[in-house]
Amino acid sequence: MSERYCKDLEGWVRHGAALFLFIRAGLIGGEPDHSPASILASASTGVAWLLAAVLNVFEHRYEIRSSTAIFTYYMANLIAGAITTRTLNSLSSNTTTNALYYTYFAFILLGFLVEAWPRSDRKQVNDHLTAAAAAAAAAASPYEKANIFSRYWFYYLQDLITLGYKRPLQPSDLEDMMPYRIKTVFSYQHLSQRWDHHVNRRKVKGQEPRLMWLVLTSYGSQWIPIIIYRVLSSASGFIAPQLMSQLLDFTDEASRSSSPDSTESSTPLILKPATLGIILSFGMFFSTIVSSLLEGQFYQLIMNMGIEVRTAVVSMIYRKALRLSPSARQSQSPGEINNHMSVDAERWSEALQFLPMWGSIPLEICIAIWLLYRQLGWSALAGLGTILAVMPLQGWIAAFFEKAKGKRLKAMDNRIRLTNELMSNMKIIKLYGWESAFRDKVATYRNRELSILRKLGVTFSFMTIAFSSITLLMALASFSIYATFGGPGGTPGDINPKTIFVSITLFGLLNRPIGMLSYVTSETIGLVVATRRIQKYLLEEELSDDQIERSQNLPADPAQPVIEVKNGTFGWEKADQAGGGEELKTATEKERKTREKNETKEEDNDALPIPMESSPPSTAEPKHHGPILKNIHLTVQRTHLTAIVGRVGQGKSSLFHAIIGDMYKHRGTVKMFGQLAYAPQQAWIMNATLKDNILFGSVFDREKYDRIIYAAGLIPDIEILPAGDQTEIGERGINLSGGQKQRVSLARAAYQDADIYLLDDPLSAVDAHVDRHLWEHMIGPNGLLKDKTRLLITHGIHHLSEVDQIVVVRHGIISEVGRYEELLDAKNAFYRLIQDYSSNNKGSENGSDYEEEVEGKENETIKESEAGLSGHGGPVARVQALDEMFDSNADLIVREAMEVGSIHWHVYKLNVGMLISTDSVGHTFHNNVLGNSSYRKVVQVLLLFVIVNACQIGTNSWLQNWIRVAHVTTHGIGYYMGVYAALIIVFMLLIVWTSYTTMVTTAVRASERLHSNLLNNILRLPMTFFDTTPVGRVINRFSSDLFSIDEQIPWSFHDTFFCGGAVIGSLIVISVTTPIFLIVIPPILIMYIFIQRYYITSSRNFKRIESIAKSPMYQHFSETLSGASTIRALQCNTRFIEQNATRSDNTANAFFVWAVGNRWLEIRLEFLGSIVVLAASLLAVLSRETLPPSMVGMSLAYALNITQDICWLVKCMCQVQFEMVSVERVNEYCQKDQEAPNWTDVPIPDSWPAHGHVVFKNYSTRYRPGMDLVLRNVSFDVKPGERIGIVGRTGAGKSSLTLALFRIIEAANSQWDTNTTRGGSNDQKKDGSDVVVMTELEKVQAEEDGGSIWIDDIDIATIGLETLRQHLAIIPQDPTLFVGTVRDNLDPFQQATDTEVWEALDRAHLKDYLVGMPGGLSYEVTHNGDNFSVGQRSLICLARALLRKTKILILDEATAAVDVETDELIQRTIREEFKDRTVLTIAHRIKTIMDYDKILVLDKGRVQEFEAPSQLLNLKDSLFYNLAEQAGAI
Repeated sequence: MSERYCKDLEGWVRHGAALFLFIRAGLIGGEPDHSPASILASASTGVAWLLAAVLNVFEHRYEIRSSTAIFTYYMANLIAGAITTRTLNSLSSNTTTNALYYTYFAFILLGFLVEAWPRSDRKQVNDHLTAAAAAAAAAASPYEKANIFSRYWFYYLQDLITLGYKRPLQPSDLEDMMPYRIKTVFSYQHLSQRWDHHVNRRKVKGQEPRLMWLVLTSYGSQWIPIIIYRVLSSASGFIAPQLMSQLLDFTDEASRSSSPDSTESSTPLILKPATLGIILSFGMFFSTIVSSLLEGQFYQLIMNMGIEVRTAVVSMIYRKALRLSPSARQSQSPGEINNHMSVDAERWSEALQFLPMWGSIPLEICIAIWLLYRQLGWSALAGLGTILAVMPLQGWIAAFFEKAKGKRLKAMDNRIRLTNELMSNMKIIKLYGWESAFRDKVATYRNRELSILRKLGVTFSFMTIAFSSITLLMALASFSIYATFGGPGGTPGDINPKTIFVSITLFGLLNRPIGMLSYVTSETIGLVVATRRIQKYLLEEELSDDQIERSQNLPADPAQPVIEVKNGTFGWEKADQAGGGEELKTATEKERKTREKNETKEEDNDALPIPMESSPPSTAEPKHHGPILKNIHLTVQRTHLTAIVGRVGQGKSSLFHAIIGDMYKHRGTVKMFGQLAYAPQQAWIMNATLKDNILFGSVFDREKYDRIIYAAGLIPDIEILPAGDQTEIGERGINLSGGQKQRVSLARAAYQDADIYLLDDPLSAVDAHVDRHLWEHMIGPNGLLKDKTRLLITHGIHHLSEVDQIVVVRHGIISEVGRYEELLDAKNAFYRLIQDYSSNNKGSENGSDYEEEVEGKENETIKESEAGLSGHGGPVARVQALDEMFDSNADLIVREAMEVGSIHWHVYKLNVGMLISTDSVGHTFHNNVLGNSSYRKVVQVLLLFVIVNACQIGTNSWLQNWIRVAHVTTHGIGYYMGVYAALIIVFMLLIVWTSYTTMVTTAVRASERLHSNLLNNILRLPMTFFDTTPVGRVINRFSSDLFSIDEQIPWSFHDTFFCGGAVIGSLIVISVTTPIFLIVIPPILIMYIFIQRYYITSSRNFKRIESIAKSPMYQHFSETLSGASTIRALQCNTRFIEQNATRSDNTANAFFVWAVGNRWLEIRLEFLGSIVVLAASLLAVLSRETLPPSMVGMSLAYALNITQDICWLVKCMCQVQFEMVSVERVNEYCQKDQEAPNWTDVPIPDSWPAHGHVVFKNYSTRYRPGMDLVLRNVSFDVKPGERIGIVGRTGAGKSSLTLALFRIIEAANSQWDTNTTRGGSNDQKKDGSDVVVMTELEKVQAEEDGGSIWIDDIDIATIGLETLRQHLAIIPQDPTLFVGTVRDNLDPFQQATDTEVWEALDRAHLKDYLVGMPGGLSYEVTHNGDNFSVGQRSLICLARALLRKTKILILDEATAAVDVETDELIQRTIREEFKDRTVLTIAHRIKTIMDYDKILVLDKGRVQEFEAPSQLLNLKDSLFYNLAEQAGAI
């Protein structure tokens, strides 16, 4: 119905109603017996309707929804009018005034229908609104536009549910559904300001802040309607039992009048009219509807508040992550911070609804006890005594649940942290063959979770005695006393239908609040624990704003320094924590031992033992663990280029962090003028297009952009991308080489057009010719940044003569500062460095050589190669020409798939099968797991629930039988109460057994198997999966989905089975007691099925969209945590906060729609339940003369309870489908094809490889079928013990050779090459487009067979991956450390002794450093190894290789991040320690491989040269000679 039509019709209705009232008032005055009050009432009501018409006009002009006041007035008039109409009708007078009143009432009814009718699209008359008001009206959500009728019946979601019934919903269909105040922009401001004020006020008083209390009190006025709705809903639920009492009196009277005793009586009973029974029946009907509507509004409002709190808390957590101090970053790991957002904050949106029940539950209990007192007298107090007896148990359970929840969340934090670290570094894990070790580590924390879940399940099983059986125990105690002493003067009470069945109904109503106590207790404790964790996080220390004195503007005086550090001392710990090393070391050891002791006590059956205690040699002298940088004096002039040099771990990168403000400033001053740009040592890459990574939110300027990507040397890389710079480059740049990531990071910094540039070793990971290009065109004196102030950390000494200032950092102090010539003249440490390690730089002076050198395509690093340009024309012309050759869409990250339709049956089979299976292979699991044992377990559970409900029905049936024979039986009260008590005891034992079987035996086992299968399969997926799948998407499965499987699904199944049994039992009872009720069952059942199917189609999509909406938020959050320093340095906090708010709002909006959908369903189900009540009561009224009162009482008692039972059943069935989406999503990743097996039955010698003989035979490979080969017909033979240097231009295939040797990529057209592709790209759309893709891929054939790789006469394709990888050693290009001890990082399988580990560290030149660290080998490595420099991490990787003691070592540009002195030490170690082993080295520094046995030169994936370096250098036209000449090695 259109808005204009509604407005006009309402106006006519109100004017017509007023007119008829005025006429009636005039006619009443002419009647002989008129009353002045009647005239006044009619006239006043007419005036009121005229005013309502005026109000309606303004309401349509200025409001976005119809008036609640007018709607309420309509309701009041309808109620009063109905009473008046019945009164006038009963008077049997047909006067004109009566007819006018009936006409008026008809007009009011019509007006009410028009007012209540939902508007199709309420548009505002913007001429009457301000611009701001008009914009707000246009942006209003459907909820904000909905009138009161639409809100009460949740009709504003009807269009969306109908759309979902017709077709699968998409995320775009759900946009902008939630109210404005729920959005982050409002909710954060509302809560954050109050939190800051609260914290400051409590600190002044010396008290700890209380986040829980602050949140609850911040929404003061919003609690008023919530509490009102909760109280009215609780109270209205008891109206129906009172009406039922009257109805039983009515039917009992009719039964007695028709009995033989009544007919023989001299004073026959006068029957009450049937209309009274019908009125009572409709009264019960409307009371249940009103109770449902009130409860629906309570849940709506409390849900809105919960989501609002959640969005605010998520934003507070995110903003806090950008401000954490160094100490706070060590105490709060990224996994824990992610859990605060994904689990703890979620508790507010899910558990807040239970808090008001702490008030409503006592209220409902008090009302029920009072009404029971009216029925049973003082005997009802026995029931109250039963409740009081249970209260101590409730307190014990609450304390236990709080403690257990805290432990469970702690274990979950550790598991998610470790899983996140595992997924983020999967390439390193696979290279080392460490999947088993990390799987066991994850299993350790998972076992702790499961142990706690088992304890919670056992506790819950016994809780059911207190909460599921408490009403039966109350009835037993109350009826026993009533039957014995409940009559007048202590005589036996009268056992009649009214007393017993009204009491049973009240006991049933008591069952809800008492039964909810377990839920309320559990959810409240979970919320309290989660809030405490968030509070602890929010109170963590933040970075101080006064660390540096910073101005965004350059100084007016050009001679004034732009960076000035005076007497600066900086550390990663506070000044009061950076004391003597011995004290800190002792304290750290004590803390570690205490933690290990507690962990051992908490969990006895962990998968791994606590790592052995490792300590440094007793002769070692402890070092002070104090400031990192001391007495820093540094001045940097405007536009100067300052080089910062020094050995590994001396404090070069720390100096940058001190300037940025990331470190604690113990003393001194830091001043900085101008805008800052920062390129970190480990480049931070976002999951976005290459172009977006460079722009970083800045406005696109084509000319500026073209200059920068040319200066950064990115043109060749863009040429090989399928969509050029519009191609997604993957999360963390996982599909880029280290050099490419550094150049993207450098281009990003350059595009910021800042005044100061901090460049942390950007030349370390690039080839010599790229190094020269970056220097000449970007960084150097003539580069793009020549007019900017640049601070450059570098380990290359060949550019130092061209810089304006050199700063030498040694042992945390600046030992030398000056120009190149000045430092050489001083003949100190810098002079010795130059003399020992410099070489002549005879590279070509022609800067245009770069255009000729960069023809190679970066096949190995982008993992997808296409034909590129040959590079003709100038740099800008080449960049502009790129757009003409690229696809419009080449997304690397595949959009997350969303299932369509109902949950597939095999998903249920999977979950059921997990109850028994010990199979760990997920993708074949559901085909063979469902044996007879699985079905027996399911049948056992279902049978238990049937028996439990049969016992419950049996208790009431026994009472009904007692009532029927009470006046004629010869058995005493003890007999009947004894049988009643026996039935209750059997019920209690069965409910414990049933709950234990459901929550412990089956649920925990299924959860354990699902996690195990998911983890095992994820670890076995090929690298292509991790290249194309954001980590946040995977973590979503391990956090939110596993949490749902652990805690939500067991409850949902338990409640579904229990409610299902209760509904079936109630229908049987009603049908047996009132057989005519069988006529009503089919249409009601059809309506239930229709509503359930109509709703579930949309609700499944709601849940799926809500689950998928979380992944981008998790991914963005993880990206932010890893790039927090870069974000702060570039001052992009605001933009990233807005991005987080957008993602959080999308998640909240999806949850809002899903939750409102639940309310939509419940209202309609409870309406149908009310129809069941109406049908049962009307049938009882119509059959009152033939039905025994005991049967009527039992029928009505079950009819009143069936309303809630049916609602809960359908809700639980829907909830099962919702939660099974989590199983579906977990199973999706368990279905993906795996890489080759870890072990095969191919026999290999124990000492393999004993010689280290490596042979490539016509080997070809690609990263994915359909893409160009990255290695083509590669053949060469490496003899045992030879050292081979692998060189080539960018994109030649060097790193691909390494990946092929470890079988990260497989030979082209091999079996595992095809399977790997399928396994890595299953996230395709469900519309059949994946079939087209596979068809195209099948057409692509390799030029020839993929060939093979042989090691010591064994084809590596025939042996298991873990077998292969654990028999090779590698020092990777990106040195990666994991959270844990140093020993765990060196030897995760605990295979080496402490002596061997220390020996490896000594040979890696790291022993002296670690000896002085607290704990020695047990020194804790922080996230990403941030407490070690990148160079030190490289040395730890060297120690790993030394420990492995294999015959083959691969170095993949391993020394790129270390200084030349350390590089020489590493090379010396390799020459000495690996002299009898085969060494394959990919090197940027040609000089380091000049003494190798042979040089392998690759170009465009082919072997071009393979000879001794001396022979190749004799050939002036050889590629190696050109490379060596450009690098200055000759």
